[in-house]
Amino acid sequence: MPAQFLLYGATGYTGELIARAAVQRGLQPILAGRNLSTVQKLADELKLPYRAFNLNNPVLLDENLVNVGVVLNCAGPFAFTANKLAQACVRVQAHYLDIAGEVPEFQALHAYDEAARAANIMLLPGVGFGIVPSDCLALHLKQRLPEAVQLSLAFQAQGGISRGTVLTTLKDLPNPGAIRQSGELIAIRAGTQKRNIDFGSGLVPAVTNPWRGDIFTAYYSTGIPTIKTYTVYPMALRIVMALSKPLKSILSSTTLQNFLKRLAQRQPAGPNAQERAQGKTILWGEVIDGHGTHVVSRLSGPEAYDFTVLTALSIAERVLSGEIQSGFHTPSQVYGADFILNMPGVERTNVA
Repeated sequence: MPAQFLLYGATGYTGELIARAAVQRGLQPILAGRNLSTVQKLADELKLPYRAFNLNNPVLLDENLVNVGVVLNCAGPFAFTANKLAQACVRVQAHYLDIAGEVPEFQALHAYDEAARAANIMLLPGVGFGIVPSDCLALHLKQRLPEAVQLSLAFQAQGGISRGTVLTTLKDLPNPGAIRQSGELIAIRAGTQKRNIDFGSGLVPAVTNPWRGDIFTAYYSTGIPTIKTYTVYPMALRIVMALSKPLKSILSSTTLQNFLKRLAQRQPAGPNAQERAQGKTILWGEVIDGHGTHVVSRLSGPEAYDFTVLTALSIAERVLSGEIQSGFHTPSQVYGADFILNMPGVERTNVA
């Protein structure tokens, strides 16, 4: 398989961060995206090869993946890109990675597990901050308490958010997410359950975030049947979440969605370098067994976008070197609970 990877969505906020960091690490990704002029401009600056194509024509898509061993998809919302790129990777026998972080995208790609095994390629979505640190933390907790039957994960992030993340949140807001109960996905709305969590500096309110892909991935990583995920949100967003059911028709209306998208497009693409340097992330996890025994661990690390750059490129490098398992997998299934400790600035603490 060719030792080359293609970075699709290279001119988006996170994609460009990854492209620039890849060059600093001595990698030479093929930059790709839909817009020829923007892709070419970045590729010329970084002295990298490039390709411009959309994902709607399967024949053209396959042609653009010729001589590509690994595809790293950074083009969100992933509901519109992951499925098409993953199918193409199965057809041309290229490993597929992305930085998605929500349940539906993982469900869709899991359906190609058998086809990926037959093609001897790996489907590994969620190689960014949205999954890797929490997935590794979940497996670490499972190893601490092997008979665990309940898992709770939460995160608190300090730093800005990208325009793409805002657009994804706006798309999801009218819709329910899920928790996992006795192995099954149960639909619930965001913010319906609240929990005060100590991330290391005292209790802070967090609410259920049922869109997080951990609801799907952690089940496969750990086998724990009941899983909930929480996030610390600003009060204003918690209020909107609480009203998402009675306001569903308004929030999902084309008029309001288009208006909110226009507002989001006027915002900066994402946090600047100084904001990222000052930011940080803290994750908290708890598992409980059938006897009520519980253990708690925390994991801290860089700002979320910088975290994504580190984990995505580290995994891309491992895949390029042949460290793969064919089929659909989660990050910790392939690289273990301690993989995250290889990232600079990451610390893990067992609290209880």
